[in-house]
Amino acid sequence: MIKTEYNIIALMSGTSLDGIDIIYVHFFYDNQWEFKIHNAETLKYPKQWKLTLSQLVAMPMHQLKQVDSEYSEYLANVISDFINKNAIQTIDFIASHGHTALHQPENGLTYQIGNQQILADKLNHKVICDFRVQDVEFGGQGAPLVPIGDQLLFKDYDYCLNLGGFANISFELNKERIAFDICPVNIVLNHYVSKINLDYDHKGQLAATGHINNDLLCQLNELQFYKELPPKSLGLEWVEQTIFPLMDSYKLQIKDLLRTYIEHIAVQISKIVRQENSKVLVTGGGVYNEFLMQRIQGLSNSEVIMPNNKIVEFKEALIFGLLGVLKARNEVNCLMSVTGAERNHSSGKILIPKINY
Repeated sequence: MIKTEYNIIALMSGTSLDGIDIIYVHFFYDNQWEFKIHNAETLKYPKQWKLTLSQLVAMPMHQLKQVDSEYSEYLANVISDFINKNAIQTIDFIASHGHTALHQPENGLTYQIGNQQILADKLNHKVICDFRVQDVEFGGQGAPLVPIGDQLLFKDYDYCLNLGGFANISFELNKERIAFDICPVNIVLNHYVSKINLDYDHKGQLAATGHINNDLLCQLNELQFYKELPPKSLGLEWVEQTIFPLMDSYKLQIKDLLRTYIEHIAVQISKIVRQENSKVLVTGGGVYNEFLMQRIQGLSNSEVIMPNNKIVEFKEALIFGLLGVLKARNEVNCLMSVTGAERNHSSGKILIPKINY
């Protein structure tokens, strides 16, 4: 008989390098999926790991594989500490996204580090991970993967918008779930404030003092990616090759770059969220950028809703936990309507701890 309740640890590391989001969550099924998050925290990266993770794109493959092994061991230690700290007794499995090192679906490539066998062996628990690879093998984008969770856990909203390293969105269209990356967000904003030794622009206060450069704004809005139809997704490589060189060429003050880029984000989101009087669930670290939220609301005819802080901060970890549950049940957790894969499928790799006699 198939289980209807699961107690799992789920973790997620995003491209904005804010840290590792880790939760202990109870999922239960009674005609629909419900959840309760018992413990949740974001563990900031030590400076050396933050530096290493920011350089993954440029690493040769042999070095990347070494970092993969080291990062898998690092995650195992992080999870072990979380279990001990919270005195967690019952664990069905651990669901881990890992950290995206390379994402080039057009070349049939996506690589998430932190999904090695050592994770299961050190923790002595089953691990379900590496959720993107199979989708790319099936001709999909390997992203976004969160929309199945939006559909099953947050169906009362017309749009589910996440503001993390990138803005991504999911919604129903013609009885199908549609989802895609809209534009970079914190990956760009944090990059520029780091030049003045800040981790982030608190509440968007610095951006609010800047001025829009209309020529730069126009060029950003005319980038080819925004003209492409979904399914589509973004990676750090595209930002480094496209966004940064364009913005740097204007030689503006940081506050003016931030102000212009926030307007760009709001414009791109408003082009997607067009349904009158719709309800938009907004999550991710970008929610705390009050100036950005004001500009999104200002350009939209929708009700922009912030849920409680646990959902804002840990929704992606929560949904990767659900992806793990669906994989454990051999149920669809990856939608072809979202990623462009040749079929719906149950994605992920299951690591069973090796028994040492």
